Amino acid sequence: MKALMFGWEFPPHILGGLGTASYGLTRGMASCGDMDITFVIPKPWGDEDRSFLKIIGANCTPVAWRDHDWDYVNQRIGHCMDPQDYYDLRDHIYADFNYMQHLNDLGCIEFSGRYPENLLEEINNYSIVAGVIARTSPFDVIHSHDWLTYPAGIHAKQITGKPLVIHVHATDFDRSRGNVNPQVFAIEKDGMNWADHIICVSDLTRQTVIEKYQIDPRKVTTVHNAVEPISPEIEAIEPKKNTNDKVVTFLGRITMQKGPEYFVEAAHRVLSKTKNVRFVMAGSGDKMNEMIKLASARGIADRFHFTGFLKGKQVYEMLKSSDVYIMPSVSEPFGISPLEAMQVGVPSIISLQSGCAEILSNVIKINYWDIEAMADAIYSIVTYPAMYDHLKEEGKNEVDQIVWEKAGQKVIDIYKQVLGWQ
Repeated sequence: MKALMFGWEFPPHILGGLGTASYGLTRGMASCGDMDITFVIPKPWGDEDRSFLKIIGANCTPVAWRDHDWDYVNQRIGHCMDPQDYYDLRDHIYADFNYMQHLNDLGCIEFSGRYPENLLEEINNYSIVAGVIARTSPFDVIHSHDWLTYPAGIHAKQITGKPLVIHVHATDFDRSRGNVNPQVFAIEKDGMNWADHIICVSDLTRQTVIEKYQIDPRKVTTVHNAVEPISPEIEAIEPKKNTNDKVVTFLGRITMQKGPEYFVEAAHRVLSKTKNVRFVMAGSGDKMNEMIKLASARGIADRFHFTGFLKGKQVYEMLKSSDVYIMPSVSEPFGISPLEAMQVGVPSIISLQSGCAEILSNVIKINYWDIEAMADAIYSIVTYPAMYDHLKEEGKNEVDQIVWEKAGQKVIDIYKQVLGWQ
């Protein structure tokens, strides 16, 4: 079976959970056998793992023919694709050139590979490239990851008539605490209407899709995320801890969706009972300065640390140096980070408003707004060794069973359903 997937980021260049989930799912699907996956992203960097799928860069796909010899074009964009993957666009050309000002001298549209201020414009441009790729790539089913790629998936479906599956990793109701951007909502709603089937990362997200977007429940299925096995390189990381103090870590985007202010307030309450605890807020976001000021206002700045954005190996260095991991998200469609913490033996506290709470048992679950319960949970783990040991051991045993191969097989079964193969 051949799948044409549209994504927005892919490891090692990721800014959130979308890239991590895209990698894990595609790898899991590939391990199930009989899967040929072509994964499109706006801008590859050249160091992605391509051992189990083919990656196409939208920025490497000409949408207009220039007066260049084709060998010259191959030479100029060879860092993105293999020569046999280039498309002779003299025969397969997309005719709508409203975006000509974004073309480089090779006839390719430039992309940032990130989340720029002109994000909606890049989403539109990406959908144009999707039309070219859909015309020239053999595939059975289209799979679009998150709202950024829904227009691309719709365009590919319009051109080829192939079934479209969209993957809802989050909705704007999660990101905005209900203050929904009408343009984003319209893109999400359009993608859901065009989709032959909708995959949601949790029952929480599935309910949002059904209720907030008025989608028929029969075409919406939950496929929970999973976690990649720990690599030998990560296993070998030694904790970096220069103190006997316990370390409690928040790791993620410092935005209103993630509930960072509740973490700071809980820290204040814990430190009113004991002083042998340090709190770490690892990440970056638009509320970072506000959190720095809040920690100072609560008089805990000497026990509160801000690391900035962490990636790759740095994430696991931080987790392995932690005694407690906490995710107090206001609305979290899934939340892979607690699973990563549990993998390395870190007891975790998560909000009941997170999708991963549906599948995890050996964690402490609290309402994101219940600061007292959050503080009590932190205090109990850092104070009572038996509780710490139980969550550490049983948490790791549990999460080691949550693998991407199982999620991948569920997605393949959905493909077969929309294709009428079963």
